[in-house]
Amino acid sequence: MIGKLGGHDDTIVAIATAPGIGAIAVIRLSGTAAIAITSKLFPSKDLAAQPGHTLHFGALHFEGKVIDEVVVSLYHAPRSYTGEEVVEISCHGSPYIQAQIVEACIASGARMAKPGEFTQRAFLNGKLDLTQAESVADLIASNTAASHQTAIQQMRGGFSRELQALREQLIRFSALIELELDFSQEDVEFADRSALYQLVEAALVEVAQLVKSFKAGNVIKNGVNTAIIGRPNAGKSTLLNTLLNENRAIVSDIAGTTRDTIEEVLNIGGILFRLIDTAGIRESSDLIESIGVAKSLEKMREAGIVIYLFDVAELSAAEVLAQVASFEAEGISYLLVGNKVDLLADAETKFSSIPGILFISAKDHSRVDALRERLVAAVMGGSVNTENTIITNVRHYTALQEVYSSLQDVKRGMDEGLPGDLLALDIRRCLFYLADIAGEVTNEDRLDYIFSKFCIGK
Repeated sequence: MIGKLGGHDDTIVAIATAPGIGAIAVIRLSGTAAIAITSKLFPSKDLAAQPGHTLHFGALHFEGKVIDEVVVSLYHAPRSYTGEEVVEISCHGSPYIQAQIVEACIASGARMAKPGEFTQRAFLNGKLDLTQAESVADLIASNTAASHQTAIQQMRGGFSRELQALREQLIRFSALIELELDFSQEDVEFADRSALYQLVEAALVEVAQLVKSFKAGNVIKNGVNTAIIGRPNAGKSTLLNTLLNENRAIVSDIAGTTRDTIEEVLNIGGILFRLIDTAGIRESSDLIESIGVAKSLEKMREAGIVIYLFDVAELSAAEVLAQVASFEAEGISYLLVGNKVDLLADAETKFSSIPGILFISAKDHSRVDALRERLVAAVMGGSVNTENTIITNVRHYTALQEVYSSLQDVKRGMDEGLPGDLLALDIRRCLFYLADIAGEVTNEDRLDYIFSKFCIGK
């Protein structure tokens, strides 16, 4: 379907604040009857006669009883989040009171909102495009400075503006090329081919950067599983405790102390690393330890990055190189970390034939900050820069790949001197996927799927 779907005539209601007991809670209504429904329950004032963006204090009544003293906020269409008449009722945060107000609103003519339906209505009414609407869910779920900043930038239209500028220029060229088809017998060109070529080349660079940013965006949004792997007594649990600045894992001199995986989350530079302390990898006749080793190997293969920690006094350079070969054969991303340098002064000389090893002492906290920096660099390719547009959504990433492919076809067609009608087809394909990202090309089932991931009340 081209264009946005039609709006809704009914009025929806939901609790907009988190579930549970709190000082206050907010119940939100949106729709043509939002103010009329609230007025039935709020006899203190004639809400229909009040201007928008105003607050009104009074008691909320239902079936002859006072439910609570509340503050009612009014937002008239189209100057509201959804573009419709919106009322927000701020009440005391008792779950009982919240439920009573919602039930009273439903009895008065509203219906319970579906997950994400308020934001879906904002999209359908042109208050947000689809990328901005999706960023609302990302903003609610953000739990680091980086994920918060990325969601804020997209919600404020940074990504949308970049794509819209490209789309408008391509539409202009497409229209001119298709106009040429009406004058095909006269051999005229309305579209400046050299200008189109420059636009396509610049767009290819821009779209390639956006596609490339998805790897970093996925890390920012979802974090990265980080397995600490090594032989027994290499200091894995000590390193976990040092990184967390707390005694999370049991540490002893007895090899094989860790029998099961221990997982903790660590925020480094705005990136969430899910640290997994694993059982030491070795052959063992102990059934329980063998199960732990098997789980360690499983976690290693599932991890986004592996910290291979080894005792510099115990392992040889040849043994470390053998482990490196194993990682590379399986396509595992890894960091080599030599531990216990406090016990071996010439550790760097011993392993000088192996580049990229970071030497630390987990026990003494020596160079652990350097390990944190290495982790961020390994998953981000450097520092986190949320000032630039970063793609975090799989749907956007997939569509951008199609945009890039279409632009390549346009460029190739111009190199080969293809006629205007074939160029126009490739440009239209590119425009289709640009429109798809913004939600200009969509259908109701797809929207329901996207917004079903939202929380109820947003």
